[in-house]
Parts: sequence; structure tokens; C-alpha cells
Amino acid sequence: MADVSDDVEFTGKRSSARLIGSPGSGAIIAALGSLATCYSGMIGNAVLGLEGLVFNPHFQAVLMWALALVAVFFLVRDRRKHGGLLPLALGIVATLTLIGTLYLSYSERIEAGAYVVLAMAAFLNQNMLVRAIHDTVRHQTTVIAALNDRLAERVSEQQDRIGRLSRLRHFLAPQIADLVMEKGKDNLLRSHRRYIAVLFCDLRNFTAVSEETEPEELIDMLERFHDAAGARVSARGGTIGFRAGDGLMVFFNDPVPCKEPTLDAIKTAVEIRESFRDLQERWRRLGHEIGIGIGIASGFATLGLIGLQGRTDYTAIGSVVNAAARLCDVAEDGQILASKRAHLDVDGHVEATALEPVTVKGFAKPLEHVAITAVAGLEAE
Repeated sequence: MADVSDDVEFTGKRSSARLIGSPGSGAIIAALGSLATCYSGMIGNAVLGLEGLVFNPHFQAVLMWALALVAVFFLVRDRRKHGGLLPLALGIVATLTLIGTLYLSYSERIEAGAYVVLAMAAFLNQNMLVRAIHDTVRHQTTVIAALNDRLAERVSEQQDRIGRLSRLRHFLAPQIADLVMEKGKDNLLRSHRRYIAVLFCDLRNFTAVSEETEPEELIDMLERFHDAAGARVSARGGTIGFRAGDGLMVFFNDPVPCKEPTLDAIKTAVEIRESFRDLQERWRRLGHEIGIGIGIASGFATLGLIGLQGRTDYTAIGSVVNAAARLCDVAEDGQILASKRAHLDVDGHVEATALEPVTVKGFAKPLEHVAITAVAGLEAE
């Protein structure tokens, strides 16, 4: 019996806890408290076995309507949550009726009716609160679902953005790739025309040296060359069109514009040539003569992504590209050759020696060009 009574007691405590913590419980508890105060004598006799349990009538009446007012207070507070007016109206009517029958003209039936209405108001208030909570939860569920959909779209967009940024980093300096993506200018990668300066550089005597050298040593040399050249290109904001073993093509003024693309190209060429000297000296001590030739041209070109799906390069095509490539081909070790138009772009900023026009493949007329000998202000940088 002790175990059963413990279970009953625990169940009762749990039910009370659920009532106290449930929505609208304040109004219900206050209404029931007022009702219990009204019938305290009957409850004491029936439940507790205490006969003749009677409060002071005036104190009992005050406690009855005071608890009814507390119930109304909770109804007012809960109305802000569910927005319904009926529970509050019923609670006010019931409380005023209770006060009236206690102090003006007492009627047991009216008193009982007032309590019925007050209880109805409290339980209706609870029902409306539960419904409001249910509607809120349903609305929040809908909002969360919409947020999840938007989040999925954002994740997809970010993944796409990361993919495009990764692709950009193959041919743009990291800071330039970030700039293009941050400003949403990746549409610049679509095919378009622009005035650019193109730089080609190529190692001299590399084929002969490769026949006498281990592949591992050649790969090491190329890695050193491209790392050094790539660092100079990045510093000047150039775009790498492609890398081809011992060669490199770079262009300036696209996709991010610059004020003096030809001057930037010539300065980059000088810095690449200077950075190559250490590598050149190392191989000279090993008995191998390796040189570098550089060609520069400026003019309008068509730029954009070119290639197959999954493997594309951002590059330029046009006669300006061919001119830079041909000048690179005819450049001697250490020479930086520039087309006539490129020389005009930097007139006053460089020292150059005019050379005899050269006949090259792809051009009907001999190509006029100069050899760059010095760049004003480069040492100061």
C-alpha cells in the first residue's frame, strides 16, 4: 500500500506541476482559488473531515472577489498574447456579478452562475492561448523552412562563388581575384574587347639543356622560374594568360583596369629578367647556358574564358598577342623587345634603342620594334 500511495502522491505532484506551468494556468488557479474560498466549509468537511470550518464572513468575501480580480488580471495579461476579447469580457462580468451578489443582494444561484462564467473564461482563455502558441509555432516552422531554403540557396551560391574564385586564382593575382569576386564583376570574364599590354617571356636554350639534365632538376628549375615570375606579375596586378613549360604569357588592364598597362608590362619584364639572373648564374656554374627573352606589344584584343568544359583559361586573342609572341621569339638573351605602339605608350618613361623591322610569321609587313634599355624611376621603387 505504501508503494501505491507514493505513486499516487507523485502522480498528483506531477499533474499539479503541469497545471502550474501550462499556458493560462494563472487565471485557472486564481478562479479555482476563489471558488474554493467560497465553498471552504463544504470542502473542509468533505475532504479534510473538519466540520464547522468557517472563515470570518467579511474576510471570506474579500478573499473571494480578490482572487476573482487576480484571475481577471491574468486574463488581461494573456489577452496580449492571443488577442481575444471574449475571455476577458466574461471574466469581468463574472467578477462584477460576484461582487454584486456579495454586497448588494446575495443569491446562491447568482453566485454559482458567476463562478461558472469565471471558470468558463479561464478555460477559454487557456484554449485560446494554446491555439495562439500553436499558430505561432506553425508560423515559426514556416519561417524556419523558408530560412532553410534561403540558407540552402546561399550555400549553393557560396559554393559556386568559391568554385569561380578558385578558377580565377589560376590566372589572376590572388588580390585581383578577390577584388573581382567581392565587387561581383565576374561578368567581366565574358568575351569582350579591351586595350591591353601583352608580355611574353621564354627561356633560351632550354631544349638543349633538357637533353643533358635529369627531369627532376628541370622541374625544379621551372618551378623556381615560374614562382619568381608569378610573384612579379602578382605584384604589378597582371593576369596570367597561360603557362607553357618554359614560357609565360601575361597581359595588363584586364579584367581589372590599370592606368598605364604598357608601363606596368615593361616594369614587370625588367623585374622578371632581374629575378632570373640568380637562377641563370646557378645553371651557368653547372655548365649550362640558359637565357631569357621577352616581347611586349599593346593594342586591342578579345578576352574571355576559352577552353573545354571543366578546363578553361582566361586569356586574350588577337594580333597584339601574336606580335608580343613573335617579338619574344626573336629577342636575344636578356633583351626586352617592344612593338612600336607599345613604345609610343611609354614615351618619356623608358629609354629604348630602335631596331630594324623584322619579318615574322603572321604579319604581312615587317614588325617595327625597339629594345628597352632602361625604365625611369624603376630603381626607386
